[in-house]
Parts: sequence; structure tokens; C-alpha cells
Amino acid sequence: MTTQLHRRMRRLRWTSYTLVVVCYILAYFHRMAPAAISTDLQQSFHASGASLGALAAAYFYTYTVMQIPVGVMADTLGIRKIVAIGAVLAGLGSLMFGMADTLTGATAGRVLIGLGVSAMFISLMKLNSVWFHDRHYGTVAGMSLMLGNMGSVLAATPLVWAVTHTSWRNVFTSVGIFSIVVAALVWLLVRNHPGEAGLPSMRELEGKEAHQRHQGHWYDGLTTVMKNRASWPGFWPNLGVGGSLFAFAGLWGVPYLRDVYGMERNVAANHTMLLLFSFAVGALLLGTLSDRIGKRLPVIVGGIGVYVLCWVPMVFAWHMPISVSYTLFALMGFGASGFTLTWASAKEVNPPALSGMATSVVNTGTFLGAAILQPLVGWVMDQGWSGSLLAGARVYSEQNYQIGLGIMFVFAVVGLIGAMTIRETNCHYITVSQN
Repeated sequence: MTTQLHRRMRRLRWTSYTLVVVCYILAYFHRMAPAAISTDLQQSFHASGASLGALAAAYFYTYTVMQIPVGVMADTLGIRKIVAIGAVLAGLGSLMFGMADTLTGATAGRVLIGLGVSAMFISLMKLNSVWFHDRHYGTVAGMSLMLGNMGSVLAATPLVWAVTHTSWRNVFTSVGIFSIVVAALVWLLVRNHPGEAGLPSMRELEGKEAHQRHQGHWYDGLTTVMKNRASWPGFWPNLGVGGSLFAFAGLWGVPYLRDVYGMERNVAANHTMLLLFSFAVGALLLGTLSDRIGKRLPVIVGGIGVYVLCWVPMVFAWHMPISVSYTLFALMGFGASGFTLTWASAKEVNPPALSGMATSVVNTGTFLGAAILQPLVGWVMDQGWSGSLLAGARVYSEQNYQIGLGIMFVFAVVGLIGAMTIRETNCHYITVSQN
């Protein structure tokens, strides 16, 4: 392969990767933003805890429903089309959310946002599988998670800062316009795989045969993934760990720290920002560790075990110095990143051509978990609410939060138990090794 072709390969790879990562950052921003503006939303729409949970969870309901269809489309229609269309829909949803006069209108905006950004993660993982070498997949997936989580970081303290200088409505209107601009760039510049640009695949560059394409209807491929028992164990860590992490960091974390520990909103947002930043860094470090030792399972179980233990002080409302609470949140985020390797495991127990579908099956658990937990926790806490208000927003007691967080803890334990049943792949496609 000539130097000129190498340069073209790198340029197309990193252009495609960068643009899809930007869309993924937007997905994380929308996912976590309600926590930082929860008080503003309660004041704007006079929302109860259950109503606020339903508003935030509208994103997750839509995202959950779309995961398997997106996996099918990533494997059939290609990355470029679905990411560009998704970015347009997310942009329109953000505009609708920012301009909404009623809770119903805001919820409709969140649904449209969820519909649009549901394409981003699966598309990015599919892009990683065709534009990077197999042996680097865990590392690249971890790097992708770390970059995507920059959206979570932006949705914490920076969003609180922006809202104090303008309004949450102006922020989401601006984000919507930006999303539509990025969609145009994706349509023009992203390439689905090297072959689309007349370049050899990653395996062919190493002198190996290219992975076989799926033969037959997409439905047959999806059936293959769904019938494979080894596909499903990773669903449970996604449901329990991913679901509880995103429900807590994306909605209930900031109010919990405010009501139980008396923290100012910016300090509470700093905690959730650290939680998500540690999750991002952990995804990269644990992905790299997994690739280097050639094992998935011990890294997954070890990380999730740390995450579960970090719930104990919060469920029992141990009052800690702020330095300890920051440390706890950092450990919690780092440990939670162990569940992200379940996507690699699911991919590696299925044929390479079906990597999008395989990833989407287990990833459904994350958003189903968050969709269940956000309104459920709000509803449970509403049952014991004393009627206390602060500037029009509901204030819950320590006992209310203990019950709500206890439910999340149970989900996290379920995730740990499920992780122990994942099949070890030794960081290789099992189907290719068998052949």
C-alpha cells in the first residue's frame, strides 16, 4: 500500500470517526442534561418527581425501542445515512424542547431527541469495527466512550454555568442548530467502511482474509444473534449498571446531593461531572487493560464489583467530608466503566458482519434500565413526600432518597450477577477462531 493511500486511509478514518464522535457527544449531553436543570424544569412546568422522571425518561424509552432497529440499519443501510438523519432529528427535538411551553411539548422534544441520538452509539461501534484493527477494538471502544462522555461533562457544571448566564431554553436551541450543521458534515464526509473509498479492509492490510459479509436477509442475521445464548448475559450488566448509573447521574444525583448533603447546585454538579469523567477515563483504561491481558471477564466483573460497593455509603446516607464524597464518586464512575466491555464481548461471540446487531441487543439493557428507574424512583419518592417546596421545586427527605437509591442498588447487584455469566472470548471473534 503506497504512502499516498496510507494518508488517504488515515484521513478518511479520522474524519469519519471525529464526526460520529461529535454526534455521540451530543447524545451524552442530552442524556445527562436533566440532572443539571432539574430545578429549572420543575419551575418551568410545575412538575412532580414522577413527572420530571417521565420527562427525562422519554429519551430513554425511545432510545431503548430503537436500539435493535438501529443495529439492523447500521449493518444494512450504513453508518453515514443513519447518523446524518439522526443528527437532524435530534437537532429538531432540541429546538422543540427549548421552545416548549408545556410539559407535553417538552416531552415530545425529548422523544424526538432520543429518536435521533439512538443512532449514534451503535454506529460508532460499527465504525470502530471496520476502520480499526480487531486487536485494538477494546482500546478504541474505550476511547470512544471517554470522548462521548465529554457530553456528560458538558451537561454538568458547564451547563449549570451557562444556565446562570442565559437560560436553559437558549442553550437547547443553540445545541439544536449545531446538531443540524453537524448532520450536513456527516452526510458529506463520512464513509461507511474502507471499501466504499476503494481501500482494503483492516484485515487485508495484515495479509488476512476480509471478514465475510452476511449472506441473506437482515432478519436472518438478527435471528442468529437473538438465538445465540452467549449474546444475552451482557444484557444484565447494561440493565443494572448502565441503567442505574445513567438514572442517577442523569437526573437524581444533583437533587440527592442538594437535599441530603445540603450542597449548592454547582458543587453537586461537580460531583456528577467527576462521576461521569471517571466513567469516561475508566472506559479507556479498562478497555486498554482488557486488550493487553487478552481477557474480558475479569475486567468486567472487577469493575462492576467496585461500582456496587460504592452504592453502599449512599444507600445508607453516610455523611462524609466533601473530599471523601468526591473520591467515592470518582471510584463509582471508574468501576461502572467495567460494563462497557460487554459490548465487545457481545460482538465477539457473534459473526463479525453482525456486530451492529450484536452490540444493539445488549445495549438495549442500559436504556431500558434508565427508562424504568428514572420515573420509578421519582414515583416512589413522591409517595413519601412531605409537601416541602423550595422555589417551586419539590424537596425530598433523606429517607425518601434511601428508598429510591435502594432500588438503584438492587439493579446494580443484578448487573454484577449477570456479568459473572458472560462468556470469555479472549478478545477474539469466537466464530472466526472456530472456523
